[in-house]
Amino acid sequence: MTDEIPLAERFETQRPRLRAIALQLLGSNRDADDAVQEAWMRLARADAASIDNLEAWLTTVVSRICLDILGSARIRHERAWQVEAWPVEAMDASGRGDPEREALSADRVSVALLVVLEQLSPAERIAFVLHDVFALPFDDIARTLDRSAEAVRQLASRARRRLRGAPDEADAPSPGAAGREIVRAWLSAVQDGDFGALLSLLSDGAVLHADYGSSSESLHGAAEIAGRAALAARLAAHSQPVLIDGLPGVAVVERGRVVSLMAFTVADGRIVRLDVLADLTRIDQTGAAEAVAHDHRPE
Repeated sequence: MTDEIPLAERFETQRPRLRAIALQLLGSNRDADDAVQEAWMRLARADAASIDNLEAWLTTVVSRICLDILGSARIRHERAWQVEAWPVEAMDASGRGDPEREALSADRVSVALLVVLEQLSPAERIAFVLHDVFALPFDDIARTLDRSAEAVRQLASRARRRLRGAPDEADAPSPGAAGREIVRAWLSAVQDGDFGALLSLLSDGAVLHADYGSSSESLHGAAEIAGRAALAARLAAHSQPVLIDGLPGVAVVERGRVVSLMAFTVADGRIVRLDVLADLTRIDQTGAAEAVAHDHRPE
């Protein structure tokens, strides 16, 4: 019966699962889509009649493609850029926020987890994600990595031990008072051109990645980032706090339009990463306009 189903249709039934695997492995929507598309191209060129188990074959192929990407310079962190108004959060005695919002945030990939995954070797990442997240047998993963099942078991175990030392989700900056205070302190320091205050907010090894649409830029180190930020007083004066992927961020609004977004990743009370989006076409697709229009309440 399956032979009568067009190959493209059979692939489409597998696409959501393949994309989920690629996204977990790569942490980038763009790279995940590229990996799945490449898997389809390889399937289209293959002798489909000789493939006994299409699901297993596609899993192996997309995993190997991800392994190549992880080992190349192409891999990059990418935010979803889902922008929401910053809510006035009702806190209960335990310090937790609105249950509905917490449930929504729990569906997002943990930033802390992604940071740790990026520190794993490509082989460790493949072994851990395929086994612990998608429950693939070590024998199947061994064929993907061209290693023995025992070697793959050790890779997954090593990755698991490293992940146990990752910051707990509760340690991530919350979109409450602490998160808003980080944003407020940053904007104040930028408006004042206070280089020292900016340095105190940044981790020594902080990085900034900016996407301008037609070009991109990366800054490395607290001093380089603080020096650039100290010159952006005008932008800070037109900024307001928003949530970006559920975490602290700011939107720059000029003449009624959001022209820039900045997302903060914070660890141990200091900013370790800043992601900037200044591509107007992409910004218009993030929900930023609705978020800033909704949030006109006093601090």
